[in-house]
Amino acid sequence: MIKVRFAPSPTGFLHIGGARTALFNWMYAKSVQGEFILRIEDTDRQRSKKEYEEEILDSLAWLGLDWDELYYQSRRFDLYRGHAQKLLDEGKAYKEGEAVLLKMIPQGIKVYDLIRGEISFDTSNFVVCDDKGEPVLDKDGKPPLKDEVLIKDDGSPVYNFCCVVDDALMGITHVIRGEDHISNTPRQIVIYQALGVKPPKFAHLPLIMDEGGGRLSKRTGAAAVSDYRKQGFLPEALVNYLMLLGWAPGDNQEMISLAAAIKKFSIKKINKAAAAFSLDKLKWLNSQYIRQADTERLADLIIPFLKEKKYIQEDFDRQKIKNSVDLFKRRMDTLLDFLQRADFVFIDDFQIDPQALEEHLSKNREKEFRLLSERFSKAEPFDAATTEKVFRELVTELGMEASELVHPVRVALTGKDIGPGLFETIVLLGKEKTIERLKKAFKAEKG
Repeated sequence: MIKVRFAPSPTGFLHIGGARTALFNWMYAKSVQGEFILRIEDTDRQRSKKEYEEEILDSLAWLGLDWDELYYQSRRFDLYRGHAQKLLDEGKAYKEGEAVLLKMIPQGIKVYDLIRGEISFDTSNFVVCDDKGEPVLDKDGKPPLKDEVLIKDDGSPVYNFCCVVDDALMGITHVIRGEDHISNTPRQIVIYQALGVKPPKFAHLPLIMDEGGGRLSKRTGAAAVSDYRKQGFLPEALVNYLMLLGWAPGDNQEMISLAAAIKKFSIKKINKAAAAFSLDKLKWLNSQYIRQADTERLADLIIPFLKEKKYIQEDFDRQKIKNSVDLFKRRMDTLLDFLQRADFVFIDDFQIDPQALEEHLSKNREKEFRLLSERFSKAEPFDAATTEKVFRELVTELGMEASELVHPVRVALTGKDIGPGLFETIVLLGKEKTIERLKKAFKAEKG
């Protein structure tokens, strides 16, 4: 049985790097009918917080990454202390005050990384250093080896020790984690040796950088998964994009479901080179998923945003929201775009774009708007075909080009000079609101 684990620390929210690590572990487990273990590494009592833990669990669930088993390291201290005592009894470790340290033995260590190939380490380089990082020399002029702390003075176990004990007891066969953990690998191998346990196989994922090759920052994408959720990204789009950060399904395919990706996934096909995070690419992928999404589901996702913005109350018209979503779904990169582009559907005191106002409503349109209002009031049925017919008949009578009036009407009704089809927009607003806004526009011009 292949078993992998994702082991987040609840000292912060789940960020993009951690989410990708969880995803690759989950995909590998599913691809080989293995198990995905979630282990909350909450041994740091000062920094671990319940809110972080809840956000991590919620974010993983939102991404669709379910787990087979869940463990908390804070509930396993007796296990760690028991294994430390075993090493003390065997003479492999010693006490220094209340701390327990493992004796470091000089040796060469070779690890075959499933992504990077063979990596070599020499524990002779693990020496005692001063505060400046300089080796401390003994009486023979040689730097002594730095022994590995297992239990700290306060009785709490250290990361590397907990990690090894848990991976051994849980039967973890493959450790898939970020390359920033490579330096931990030889120290963990030494602990495995001392415990007499065969180490798992290792695979270290490339770092995620910004598009310029620099460190990922909040500005360039290093946000929590919950932040992307609040910004209106769909989970399937974020999962799809995270897959592409270091792995590709082949055939230049960019959009792929989790189910399809599992069938193609291989650790050995993960790139060694750092992956570049592009917010624009993520938005593009998200827009594609929004276009394909079911309108009912999109409406359900958008309603909380509308309520938060106070655009709707509890007695909202669901059909109106669905109609609005249908009209705008091909123009949205994120769900939040809906609030910005469709605000005029839900509120009357929307802001008119100053440039659009100057360009399209600076000329007096009282006559055209008044006549159009009168014609619309008699239009039956009030649908896109009828409203377009009424509109085109009027501009023909007035000797105008349709384009001369389309933009002024759009700006009067929506506050914007771009958007979905004008006549679909008019029908969405309804006869009463359309006439009311046209009258308001020419009264404003007159006033």
